[in-house]
Amino acid sequence: MIEEITTSLYRVEVPLPHNPLKTLNSYFIKGRDRNLIIDTGMNLPECREALLSAMAKLEIDLNRTDFFITHFHVDHVALAPYLATRNTKIYLNQKEAEMLNNPLSWETYRSFYLAHGLSENEWQTMEQHHMTQSYQDGQLQIDFVGLAENDVLQIADYSFRCIATPGHSPGHLCLYEPDKKILISGDHVLFDITPNITSWPSLENALREYLINLDKVYPLDVTLVLPGHRRIESNHRRRILELKEHHRARAAEILTALGKDAKTAYQIAPLVTWDISCSSWDQFPTPQKFFALGEVIAHLKYLEGEGTLRSQWQNGQVVFFNPSISG
Repeated sequence: MIEEITTSLYRVEVPLPHNPLKTLNSYFIKGRDRNLIIDTGMNLPECREALLSAMAKLEIDLNRTDFFITHFHVDHVALAPYLATRNTKIYLNQKEAEMLNNPLSWETYRSFYLAHGLSENEWQTMEQHHMTQSYQDGQLQIDFVGLAENDVLQIADYSFRCIATPGHSPGHLCLYEPDKKILISGDHVLFDITPNITSWPSLENALREYLINLDKVYPLDVTLVLPGHRRIESNHRRRILELKEHHRARAAEILTALGKDAKTAYQIAPLVTWDISCSSWDQFPTPQKFFALGEVIAHLKYLEGEGTLRSQWQNGQVVFFNPSISG
Protein backbone atom coordinates (compact mmCIF):
# COMPACT_ATOMS: atom_id res chain seq x y z
CA MET A 1 0.00 0.00 0.00
CA ILE A 2 1.21 3.50 -0.92
CA GLU A 3 -0.33 6.50 0.81
CA GLU A 4 0.51 10.11 0.03
CA ILE A 5 0.65 11.81 3.42
CA THR A 6 1.58 15.32 2.35
CA THR A 7 3.53 16.95 -0.47
CA SER A 8 6.37 14.64 -1.64
CA LEU A 9 5.98 12.41 1.48
CA TYR A 10 4.57 8.90 1.17
CA ARG A 11 3.98 5.93 3.45
CA VAL A 12 4.66 2.43 2.11
CA GLU A 13 3.41 -0.53 4.13
CA VAL A 14 6.05 -3.27 4.07
CA PRO A 15 4.90 -6.78 5.09
CA LEU A 16 6.76 -8.53 7.90
CA PRO A 17 5.85 -12.20 7.34
CA HIS A 18 5.53 -14.54 10.32
CA ASN A 19 6.00 -11.59 12.67
CA PRO A 20 3.48 -10.26 15.23
CA LEU A 21 4.32 -6.71 14.12
CA LYS A 22 2.66 -7.56 10.77
CA THR A 23 3.95 -4.56 8.81
CA LEU A 24 6.53 -1.78 8.83
CA ASN A 25 5.85 1.81 7.83
CA SER A 26 8.52 2.91 5.37
CA TYR A 27 8.43 6.58 4.42
CA PHE A 28 9.53 7.93 1.04
CA ILE A 29 10.40 11.57 0.46
CA LYS A 30 10.81 12.62 -3.17
CA GLY A 31 13.16 15.49 -3.93
CA ARG A 32 14.32 17.11 -7.15
CA ASP A 33 17.90 15.89 -6.84
CA ARG A 34 17.82 13.26 -4.08
CA ASN A 35 15.21 11.03 -2.46
CA LEU A 36 15.12 9.66 1.07
CA ILE A 37 13.68 6.34 2.29
CA ILE A 38 13.13 6.03 6.03
CA ASP A 39 13.36 2.42 7.30
CA THR A 40 13.25 -0.57 4.98
CA GLY A 41 12.06 -3.87 6.44
CA MET A 42 13.91 -7.16 6.65
CA ASN A 43 16.14 -8.72 4.04
CA LEU A 44 13.27 -10.89 2.81
CA PRO A 45 11.73 -11.23 -0.67
CA GLU A 46 8.39 -9.87 0.55
CA CYS A 47 10.00 -6.69 1.92
CA ARG A 48 12.19 -6.22 -1.14
CA GLU A 49 9.24 -6.68 -3.50
CA ALA A 50 7.12 -4.13 -1.58
CA LEU A 51 9.85 -1.47 -1.64
CA LEU A 52 10.90 -2.01 -5.25
CA SER A 53 7.27 -1.97 -6.39
CA ALA A 54 6.61 1.29 -4.54
CA MET A 55 9.78 2.83 -5.97
CA ALA A 56 8.71 1.91 -9.48
CA LYS A 57 5.24 3.41 -9.01
CA LEU A 58 6.68 6.60 -7.51
CA GLU A 59 9.46 6.74 -10.11
CA ILE A 60 12.21 6.76 -7.50
CA ASP A 61 15.71 6.07 -8.82
CA LEU A 62 17.87 4.12 -6.34
CA ASN A 63 20.96 5.87 -7.71
CA ARG A 64 19.57 9.15 -6.38
CA THR A 65 18.19 7.75 -3.11
CA ASP A 66 19.55 7.72 0.42
CA PHE A 67 18.27 5.86 3.49
CA PHE A 68 17.64 7.05 7.03
CA ILE A 69 17.29 4.28 9.62
CA THR A 70 15.57 5.21 12.89
CA HIS A 71 17.30 2.35 14.75
CA PHE A 72 19.19 -0.85 14.12
CA HIS A 73 16.47 -3.45 14.68
CA VAL A 74 16.37 -5.89 11.83
CA ASP A 75 12.87 -4.94 10.68
CA HIS A 76 14.08 -1.37 10.08
CA VAL A 77 17.64 -1.71 8.78
CA ALA A 78 18.27 -5.11 7.23
CA LEU A 79 17.22 -4.42 3.65
CA ALA A 80 19.00 -1.05 3.29
CA PRO A 81 22.51 -2.33 2.44
CA TYR A 82 21.09 -4.67 -0.21
CA LEU A 83 19.27 -1.81 -1.96
CA ALA A 84 22.12 0.68 -1.66
CA THR A 85 24.13 1.69 -4.72
CA ARG A 86 27.56 3.29 -4.98
CA ASN A 87 25.87 6.68 -4.73
CA THR A 88 23.79 5.83 -1.66
CA LYS A 89 24.23 7.12 1.88
CA ILE A 90 22.76 5.11 4.77
CA TYR A 91 22.19 7.33 7.81
CA LEU A 92 22.07 5.79 11.29
CA ASN A 93 22.88 6.85 14.82
CA GLN A 94 26.66 6.71 15.25
CA LYS A 95 26.49 4.44 18.31
CA GLU A 96 24.28 1.87 16.60
CA ALA A 97 26.35 2.04 13.40
CA GLU A 98 29.38 0.99 15.44
CA MET A 99 27.38 -1.72 17.20
CA LEU A 100 26.19 -3.21 13.91
CA ASN A 101 29.66 -3.27 12.39
CA ASN A 102 31.28 -4.54 15.60
CA PRO A 103 28.56 -6.69 17.19
CA LEU A 104 28.87 -8.28 20.60
CA SER A 105 29.28 -12.03 20.43
CA TRP A 106 26.26 -14.23 20.91
CA GLU A 107 28.11 -15.64 23.91
CA THR A 108 27.80 -12.24 25.61
CA TYR A 109 24.03 -12.30 25.16
CA ARG A 110 23.86 -15.98 26.10
CA SER A 111 25.64 -15.35 29.41
CA PHE A 112 23.39 -12.38 30.14
CA TYR A 113 20.09 -14.20 29.57
CA LEU A 114 21.19 -17.42 31.25
CA ALA A 115 22.17 -15.33 34.28
CA HIS A 116 18.58 -14.06 34.40
CA GLY A 117 17.10 -17.57 34.34
CA LEU A 118 16.67 -18.57 30.69
CA SER A 119 17.51 -22.25 30.18
CA GLU A 120 20.28 -23.42 27.87
CA ASN A 121 17.76 -25.28 25.68
CA GLU A 122 15.56 -22.21 25.31
CA TRP A 123 18.58 -20.05 24.51
CA GLN A 124 19.66 -22.43 21.73
CA THR A 125 16.14 -22.44 20.26
CA MET A 126 15.95 -18.66 20.45
CA GLU A 127 19.37 -18.24 18.80
CA GLN A 128 18.38 -20.48 15.91
CA HIS A 129 15.19 -18.54 15.24
CA HIS A 130 16.23 -15.02 16.16
CA MET A 131 15.37 -12.49 13.43
CA THR A 132 18.92 -11.20 13.25
CA GLN A 133 20.27 -14.67 12.60
CA SER A 134 17.68 -15.41 9.96
CA TYR A 135 17.44 -12.19 8.00
CA GLN A 136 20.67 -10.24 8.36
CA ASP A 137 24.22 -11.12 7.40
CA GLY A 138 26.15 -10.50 10.59
CA GLN A 139 29.42 -10.35 8.66
CA LEU A 140 28.30 -7.51 6.41
CA GLN A 141 30.22 -4.29 7.04
CA ILE A 142 28.11 -1.26 6.16
CA ASP A 143 29.55 2.18 5.49
CA PHE A 144 27.01 4.11 7.53
CA VAL A 145 26.91 7.88 7.84
CA GLY A 146 26.68 8.38 11.59
CA LEU A 147 24.20 10.90 12.96
CA ALA A 148 23.66 12.41 16.40
CA GLU A 149 21.43 14.85 18.27
CA ASN A 150 20.59 18.04 16.31
CA ASP A 151 22.09 16.87 13.02
CA VAL A 152 19.89 18.04 10.15
CA LEU A 153 18.73 16.18 7.04
CA GLN A 154 17.60 18.46 4.20
CA ILE A 155 15.44 16.74 1.61
CA ALA A 156 12.95 18.32 -0.80
CA ASP A 157 11.19 21.08 1.18
CA TYR A 158 11.80 19.34 4.51
CA SER A 159 14.44 20.13 7.10
CA PHE A 160 14.47 17.29 9.63
CA ARG A 161 16.33 17.62 12.93
CA CYS A 162 17.61 14.46 14.61
CA ILE A 163 16.41 13.87 18.15
CA ALA A 164 18.25 11.22 20.16
CA THR A 165 15.70 9.01 21.91
CA PRO A 166 17.48 5.93 23.37
CA GLY A 167 15.34 3.39 25.18
CA HIS A 168 13.71 1.07 22.67
CA SER A 169 17.23 0.69 21.30
CA PRO A 170 20.56 2.14 22.48
CA GLY A 171 20.74 4.90 19.86
CA HIS A 172 17.21 5.38 18.54
CA LEU A 173 16.70 8.59 16.53
CA CYS A 174 13.49 10.46 15.75
CA LEU A 175 13.21 13.11 13.03
CA TYR A 176 11.41 16.39 13.69
CA GLU A 177 10.36 18.98 11.12
CA PRO A 178 9.49 22.08 13.19
CA ASP A 179 8.02 24.18 10.36
CA LYS A 180 5.71 21.43 9.15
CA LYS A 181 5.20 20.04 12.70
CA ILE A 182 5.97 16.46 11.66
CA LEU A 183 7.53 13.89 13.99
CA ILE A 184 8.89 10.68 12.47
CA SER A 185 8.89 8.64 15.65
CA GLY A 186 10.26 5.24 14.59
CA ASP A 187 9.49 2.85 17.44
CA HIS A 188 9.82 5.50 20.14
CA VAL A 189 6.11 6.38 20.02
CA LEU A 190 3.68 3.80 18.61
CA PHE A 191 -0.10 4.10 18.84
CA ASP A 192 -1.67 0.64 18.42
CA ILE A 193 1.05 -1.34 20.16
CA THR A 194 3.56 -0.62 22.92
CA PRO A 195 7.27 -0.46 22.03
CA ASN A 196 9.25 -3.30 23.57
CA ILE A 197 11.71 -1.97 26.14
CA THR A 198 14.39 -4.51 26.88
CA SER A 199 17.77 -4.46 28.62
CA TRP A 200 20.95 -3.80 26.63
CA PRO A 201 24.58 -4.28 27.67
CA SER A 202 25.26 -0.76 26.39
CA LEU A 203 22.13 0.75 27.99
CA GLU A 204 21.95 -0.45 31.56
CA ASN A 205 18.67 1.22 32.56
CA ALA A 206 16.77 1.19 29.27
CA LEU A 207 13.35 1.92 30.76
CA ARG A 208 14.64 4.98 32.60
CA GLU A 209 16.18 6.26 29.35
CA TYR A 210 12.96 5.55 27.47
CA LEU A 211 10.79 7.47 29.95
CA ILE A 212 13.23 10.41 29.97
CA ASN A 213 13.08 10.54 26.19
CA LEU A 214 9.29 10.36 26.12
CA ASP A 215 9.41 13.52 28.21
CA LYS A 216 11.95 14.93 25.77
CA VAL A 217 9.60 14.79 22.77
CA TYR A 218 6.43 15.62 24.72
CA PRO A 219 6.79 19.44 24.41
CA LEU A 220 7.37 19.40 20.63
CA ASP A 221 4.81 21.21 18.52
CA VAL A 222 3.51 18.30 16.43
CA THR A 223 0.40 17.87 14.29
CA LEU A 224 1.44 14.67 12.48
CA VAL A 225 3.23 11.64 13.97
CA LEU A 226 4.63 9.04 11.58
CA PRO A 227 5.43 5.87 13.59
CA GLY A 228 7.38 2.79 12.55
CA HIS A 229 4.36 0.50 12.76
CA ARG A 230 0.59 0.65 12.39
CA ARG A 231 -1.53 3.79 12.57
CA ILE A 232 -0.48 7.37 11.82
CA GLU A 233 -1.73 9.80 14.46
CA SER A 234 -1.67 13.45 15.51
CA ASN A 235 -1.75 13.56 19.33
CA HIS A 236 1.66 12.39 20.51
CA ARG A 237 1.20 13.92 23.97
CA ARG A 238 -1.85 11.85 24.82
CA ARG A 239 -0.07 8.70 23.65
CA ILE A 240 3.04 9.52 25.68
CA LEU A 241 0.92 9.78 28.82
CA GLU A 242 -0.64 6.40 27.99
CA LEU A 243 2.79 4.82 27.46
CA LYS A 244 4.10 6.19 30.75
CA GLU A 245 1.04 4.84 32.56
CA HIS A 246 1.51 1.45 30.90
CA HIS A 247 5.06 1.19 32.23
CA ARG A 248 4.03 2.40 35.67
CA ALA A 249 1.38 -0.32 35.82
CA ARG A 250 3.77 -2.95 34.42
CA ALA A 251 6.41 -2.08 37.03
CA ALA A 252 3.79 -2.34 39.78
CA GLU A 253 2.65 -5.73 38.45
CA ILE A 254 6.24 -7.00 38.38
CA LEU A 255 6.80 -5.77 41.92
CA THR A 256 3.69 -7.68 43.03
CA ALA A 257 4.84 -10.78 41.16
CA LEU A 258 8.20 -10.62 42.91
CA GLY A 259 6.51 -10.81 46.32
CA LYS A 260 8.62 -11.48 49.36
CA ASP A 261 10.96 -14.13 47.94
CA ALA A 262 14.07 -13.54 45.83
CA LYS A 263 13.40 -14.48 42.19
CA THR A 264 15.11 -14.41 38.82
CA ALA A 265 13.54 -12.39 36.03
CA TYR A 266 12.61 -15.67 34.35
CA GLN A 267 10.67 -16.79 37.43
CA ILE A 268 8.75 -13.50 37.43
CA ALA A 269 7.91 -13.42 33.70
CA PRO A 270 5.18 -16.15 33.79
CA LEU A 271 3.37 -14.19 36.53
CA VAL A 272 3.02 -11.08 34.36
CA THR A 273 0.07 -10.37 32.03
CA TRP A 274 1.07 -10.64 28.37
CA ASP A 275 -0.96 -9.74 25.30
CA ILE A 276 -0.46 -13.05 23.53
CA SER A 277 -2.92 -15.87 22.80
CA CYS A 278 -1.31 -18.63 24.86
CA SER A 279 -2.95 -20.37 27.78
CA SER A 280 0.32 -20.72 29.69
CA TRP A 281 3.93 -19.54 29.77
CA ASP A 282 5.07 -22.99 28.62
CA GLN A 283 3.19 -22.49 25.34
CA PHE A 284 4.85 -19.14 24.57
CA PRO A 285 6.89 -19.26 21.35
CA THR A 286 10.54 -19.01 22.41
CA PRO A 287 11.17 -15.69 20.58
CA GLN A 288 8.24 -14.16 22.50
CA LYS A 289 9.66 -15.52 25.76
CA PHE A 290 12.91 -13.77 24.87
CA PHE A 291 11.17 -10.40 24.37
CA ALA A 292 9.03 -10.85 27.49
CA LEU A 293 12.05 -11.75 29.60
CA GLY A 294 13.97 -8.74 28.30
CA GLU A 295 11.05 -6.49 29.22
CA VAL A 296 10.88 -7.91 32.74
CA ILE A 297 14.63 -7.39 33.21
CA ALA A 298 14.30 -3.77 32.04
CA HIS A 299 11.54 -3.09 34.56
CA LEU A 300 13.43 -4.81 37.36
CA LYS A 301 16.54 -2.74 36.61
CA TYR A 302 14.40 0.39 36.58
CA LEU A 303 12.91 -0.48 39.97
CA GLU A 304 16.38 -1.23 41.28
CA GLY A 305 17.59 2.13 39.99
CA GLU A 306 14.72 3.81 41.82
CA GLY A 307 15.80 2.09 45.04
CA THR A 308 12.69 -0.10 45.26
CA LEU A 309 14.49 -3.40 44.63
CA ARG A 310 17.91 -4.89 45.03
CA SER A 311 19.71 -7.65 43.18
CA GLN A 312 22.47 -10.11 44.01
CA TRP A 313 24.14 -13.17 42.55
CA GLN A 314 22.84 -16.45 43.93
CA ASN A 315 23.91 -19.87 42.63
CA GLY A 316 25.25 -18.37 39.40
CA GLN A 317 22.14 -16.32 38.64
CA VAL A 318 20.91 -12.79 39.31
CA VAL A 319 18.01 -12.67 41.74
CA PHE A 320 15.94 -9.65 42.70
CA PHE A 321 14.33 -9.02 46.06
CA ASN A 322 12.34 -6.35 47.81
CA PRO A 323 14.33 -5.37 50.89
CA SER A 324 11.27 -3.88 52.60
CA ILE A 325 9.40 -7.21 52.74
CA SER A 326 12.05 -9.91 52.19
CA GLY A 327 12.76 -12.27 55.00
